[in-house]
Amino acid sequence: MMFSPRSLRGRAQGFSLLEILVAFAIMAIALGMLYRVMGNNARHTGQLAGQERAMVLAQSLLAAYQLAPAEGIQASGETAGYGWTVQSAPFATPANNEARAARLHELRITIQWVDGTAQRSYSLASLRPERRPLAGGRL
Repeated sequence: MMFSPRSLRGRAQGFSLLEILVAFAIMAIALGMLYRVMGNNARHTGQLAGQERAMVLAQSLLAAYQLAPAEGIQASGETAGYGWTVQSAPFATPANNEARAARLHELRITIQWVDGTAQRSYSLASLRPERRPLAGGRL
């Protein structure tokens, strides 16, 4: 079947204004969703960076307290915009009544910070042996 050049010219008139408007609307919706996803990714990356710094601070504080005194630990402070508290309390075990058994303290570290308008916190807990006095009653 052969088409005449005249019939092909009649068909090849291009896109209508309505088709172009629909294509632009679809493109605008797709770009809007893409920008929203990219914005959420950037926000989550910032939140993760803040939480990572809080975890490093908590681990550093945990390393600073290798032994707990019998009276426990109560400390707090602020470092680089992060507020922190360190608390310890005796941890009950079946061996607590034995004279030679190490008494344990539960050490809890809480880090708090503000992320934009949201208050965030991170807690870390561990067990530490109680510091025993040396011979002669010295620590």
